[in-house]
Amino acid sequence: MSHNLADRFRRWFDYERDVHQLTLESLSAVPVEGQTRLEFRRAVSLMGHIIAARRLWLSRIAAEYPRPTVLFPENVSLEAVAAESNHAESDWEKYLTTSDDNELQRDVEYRSTDGGRFCSRVEDILAQLFTHSAYHRGQIAMLVRQVGGQPAMTDFIFWSRTTLPPETA
Repeated sequence: MSHNLADRFRRWFDYERDVHQLTLESLSAVPVEGQTRLEFRRAVSLMGHIIAARRLWLSRIAAEYPRPTVLFPENVSLEAVAAESNHAESDWEKYLTTSDDNELQRDVEYRSTDGGRFCSRVEDILAQLFTHSAYHRGQIAMLVRQVGGQPAMTDFIFWSRTTLPPETA
């Protein structure tokens, strides 16, 4: 494993990209009758919120990226969330590809959604994104199960581990 902080964060974003895709697939696989329920719409909205929050933070870190118009989308389609996810992941990949350890140590001044002024290191913002996404993916998993679907397996260890061959006697 690299001791380079930027490489470790790129790896985390690879994980997040993959499990967000799995989460979207789990939502797509919910039985049709489950997709009409409020819990399903809430799960899709939560996924939309994860993506909007990622977009918001990227716009704060790097002004050339667009700020989302809505942070808590309601009655959004799964297709729209999936498309927005693809765009957001692409923008994050562009940003992280050119980031180094110095960039991750940079302080970012920003306004919160309630208007307060703050300053955070990029590294701390990225850590916030991971915990925020994990929190809401857990909520989505619970809602997917409530509407008859199978939640995605999004634990980091399942994504990162290597399967070994059985031991021989």
